[in-house]
Amino acid sequence: MQNLSKKSPILIVDDDEGLLLAMRAALLSAGLPDPALTSDSRTVCGLVRAHRFQLVILDLIMPHLDGLKVLQQIKQSCPDTECIIVTAVDEVDMAVQAMRFGAYDYLVKPLNLERTTIAIGHALERYQLRKGMALFESPQSFSDLKHPDVFAAMVARDEAMALVFRQAEICAESDYNVMITGETGVGKGMLARIIHQLSARSKGPFVTVNMPAFSQSLFEDDIFGHIRGAYTGAVADKQGFFETAQGGTLFLDEITELAPAMQGKLLRVIEEKEFYRLGSTQIVQVDLRILSASNRDVAEAMAAGILRGDLYYRLNEYHIHIPPLRRRPKDIPILANHFLHLHAAKNSRRIKRISAELSSALQHCPFPGNVRELENMIASAVLVEKGEELSLMSVQDLISIQVPSPTGIKDFIPLDKMQKFHIDRALRLTGGNRTRAARLLGIGLRTLQRKLKPL
Repeated sequence: MQNLSKKSPILIVDDDEGLLLAMRAALLSAGLPDPALTSDSRTVCGLVRAHRFQLVILDLIMPHLDGLKVLQQIKQSCPDTECIIVTAVDEVDMAVQAMRFGAYDYLVKPLNLERTTIAIGHALERYQLRKGMALFESPQSFSDLKHPDVFAAMVARDEAMALVFRQAEICAESDYNVMITGETGVGKGMLARIIHQLSARSKGPFVTVNMPAFSQSLFEDDIFGHIRGAYTGAVADKQGFFETAQGGTLFLDEITELAPAMQGKLLRVIEEKEFYRLGSTQIVQVDLRILSASNRDVAEAMAAGILRGDLYYRLNEYHIHIPPLRRRPKDIPILANHFLHLHAAKNSRRIKRISAELSSALQHCPFPGNVRELENMIASAVLVEKGEELSLMSVQDLISIQVPSPTGIKDFIPLDKMQKFHIDRALRLTGGNRTRAARLLGIGLRTLQRKLKPL
């Protein structure tokens, strides 16, 4: 069976012709484009190349070629085409494998009409979004921004950040779940708030959830809330973060730090768009957008079992990576001057400029704590500087030691000494606050405490 008489952005592939017609009727009733249909999986790649379909909906189990093989063929020949896998088998491993091959989504029969139409709408939207972003693969300029004033708090001049800002503008126009990655201190939370401000949900709440702060016993209560009497001590109804963020944006900061057992509960809400408060039998519908962030390599986190693959693919409908400060050399002097004026005014200091010597030294710092580290460094230096020019002397105990390349074994610096220096420096920058120092170093507080024991 083939129905290709009308040009359509959607192709549905299933060897069951009755199901093909039923899916077509469902799409039309939901106001979606009239789809093209085929029951022969062997013809799919040729049809996609010929008709430039934006979305292909594939049954998993078919004669001749199964859905995963067809998916791989499509992604090899037409990588921009979005694909949704449909199957009667609800298996996490199969879903993750399909998404690794490039599937946008994975739907289980019997299909829920509302969820199916939402998935199709989002897949078509992502196709248009990715096509639009292809226009911005070349180096970007800040003059290309439509809303430059919104990014004022993220002081930047490097072209790498111009691309990040342009990506934020583009994805803000959609309702996609966005994953923001980057090292500690690059500004992931600030960018998430900007995406919210630029979105259609800007009048709704922006709720930030620090995922490492959750304990397994309190997770459901904090996320979903409870009704009065749900447990001993529940003396009143409580809204969880999902209800608090209704109509707006929920920002899950450091999502890779959430325990895998709790990730499954989060996944269910994202997929079903509904949940129950603890102790309640009344369904609460979810209407929000999820932005998430991680300072980890998410591919490594999935391989290590730290991050569930199926959750990642739900959260990562669009991805923005913020490069570290050391790879944005043009941003260092302008950020340093910004923080100088900010903290000089805050502390009533008449420091007007940064010395050439200090400016040069800052350009050679690795800044493992990125923008946050630079601000802490300037803020601390402002307190000790006596003149009108912020000098290198004022930060000599804070600035990274640049170690020349060793010429032999005798010159080589042992790892434990470098580690001790780096931890000491983080503690000085944060005034001895171990929690802030751990955040600056990109490690957990317990890890820092363990490293401090032999020091």
